[in-house]
Amino acid sequence: MMGPRGMLEQETRKPRSTGTTIRRLAVYFKPYWLILIGVLVLMIANAWTQVLTPELTGQAVDCYLTPAVTSQAAAAANAVDAADGSPAAPVEPNTTAAATNCWFGNVPAGAPIGAYVAGLTRLVLGLVGVYVLGALTGGLMFFSMGWTGQHVLRRLQVEVFDHLHELSLGYYSKNESGDLMSRITNDTSTIQQALGFALVNVLSGSLIVVWIAWTMLSINLVYGLLSLTVVPLMAIATVWFSGQARKAFRRTRKEIGNVNAELEESISGVRESQAFAREDANIESFRQSNAANRDANVSAVAYTAALAPTLEGLGYVAIAIVAGVGGVLMLRGQTLGGTAVSLGLIITFIGFVQRFNQPIAQIAIMWANIQSAIAGAERIFDILDDMPDIQERFDAQPMPAIQGHVVFNNVTAEYKKGEPVLKDINLEARPGQTIAIVGPTGAGKTTLVNLLPRFYDVTGGAVTIDGVDVRTVTLASLRRQIGVVLQDTFLFSDTVMNNIRYGRPEASDDEVIAAARLARADEFISKLTNGYETVLGERGAGLSQGQRQLLAIARAAIANPNLLILDEATSSVDTRTERQIQAALDQLLAGRTSFVIAHRLSTIRNASQVLVLVSGEIVERGTHDELLAKEGFYYKLYMSQFKRQEQVVQATAQRANGSGTLAAQPA
Repeated sequence: MMGPRGMLEQETRKPRSTGTTIRRLAVYFKPYWLILIGVLVLMIANAWTQVLTPELTGQAVDCYLTPAVTSQAAAAANAVDAADGSPAAPVEPNTTAAATNCWFGNVPAGAPIGAYVAGLTRLVLGLVGVYVLGALTGGLMFFSMGWTGQHVLRRLQVEVFDHLHELSLGYYSKNESGDLMSRITNDTSTIQQALGFALVNVLSGSLIVVWIAWTMLSINLVYGLLSLTVVPLMAIATVWFSGQARKAFRRTRKEIGNVNAELEESISGVRESQAFAREDANIESFRQSNAANRDANVSAVAYTAALAPTLEGLGYVAIAIVAGVGGVLMLRGQTLGGTAVSLGLIITFIGFVQRFNQPIAQIAIMWANIQSAIAGAERIFDILDDMPDIQERFDAQPMPAIQGHVVFNNVTAEYKKGEPVLKDINLEARPGQTIAIVGPTGAGKTTLVNLLPRFYDVTGGAVTIDGVDVRTVTLASLRRQIGVVLQDTFLFSDTVMNNIRYGRPEASDDEVIAAARLARADEFISKLTNGYETVLGERGAGLSQGQRQLLAIARAAIANPNLLILDEATSSVDTRTERQIQAALDQLLAGRTSFVIAHRLSTIRNASQVLVLVSGEIVERGTHDELLAKEGFYYKLYMSQFKRQEQVVQATAQRANGSGTLAAQPA
């Protein structure tokens, strides 16, 4: 059978469709379409400011700076000629301003220097306004997208958390809890980063790139094509590096899941680690998992880091082409594409190329982050796509109030196809009866009782309660009426009061205290620091196993079910605590149908029926006395295990009465 880590390896090798993942994420944005339209408007306005800036910079040179310098030089030359008494050689005024469409007003040829200064001042103020507009639209754009991304992320996390509660128990036997936690925390965190920042950068950068390319080609087709000659090389580099980064990021998502699983397992099992002096081995195992995570991240970062300088270098090549070709043509007075090359035109195109290259580099880097987010989204959708093994029928009805008549009719159950755990089980429990189930480890005892609340489903036959097949009713209405007390009691990091109330959230404080008294838990609870308001540690840390078991019984008692399941509820407690639990159980089981899995004679002796389960089959059934009289499998089990327990109980009782002797104790 494949282990959790093997499944993780398999999961990372599954073919994925990036387009499908993106479309699935897009569905979560539908409720926020108005905000997204606003983001698009802000994105267009912000891109316009990015495209406008180089053009205005070029106009500053061609409209005001160059003509002003030429006009001033002409005035100085005319003044020198007049001083010599020679006829003044007319100096042609610069006509660049007249030929250029100056947004802030053309200055007539030969105008005084003040006119050029005034025009330049207007242009500079216009540039300041463009920068302010760009800052405002950019800030609002990122805020709006971040707000939307957070709401989408919250919905996604809640949906995953809800789905995890719907998945069957079999799913958790195949997947490590640490890895599942990593998917909800780390993987959603990568999505958050992409939705809040990277996605906006990629979309706005793409818009800017297209807009600048179109503007350059509109101004001068030939010069624009020369400026874009390195774009194919940029595209090739981006595709290759981002593809490699995506593979690496998928490995990082898998490895961080391994690290979390290792960490969760080590913390949960710290007592066992210390008891067997396995700290060094655990540390070494964690070091290896951490090293694998480090290597995967280094690989991802290497591809991401290599992309930026590659694109930057190609960007410098593009600037060199624009400056070199334009400068040579301007000095020779040649045209390009039928247009005279001016200094302002060269500066404009240099600005365009710089603005063009910057978003390309950002797109490449942010796209790598988006690839990481896509890898995380794939792992999250893996959870959402995993359907529960146990599903309600479309016509499922609420379970009527349970009276407690339970029938197993030719029941077969298996976890793995072709390997039955239970074989042709037939039994009947009348309302109020206690059915004790005994047998060796692995006989199928827990599987049998798990069929009642449909933690697992039968693969053959049927389980009915009061004549109703459990597969035909809603899970919530069925499980709400069944009380369960397990050997491994799980307590939450909450108050004692709320841990007991977990069995019936609407119960009053008085009802909680009454349930605790029935379970014989009130005595030790009263001695806790804050009594019923004492906050327990994780999984009930600070309480003994017996105390945790008593709280579990109180939790079941407050639910007041007519059908009870006790899975080895007294197997991990001492004899004194067992007597307390047994007294509580006698009161709890009265009038209720109950299925008791036990390794203690005290919970079997008074059972209405004892079932002996071996290798998934009922080999004997009857009362305790009837089975002893048969001297079959149960008799052997009693002689090897239960009789010794009985002797210990008797010896303990004698000592408690002051009449015990050493001879009464078993050897």
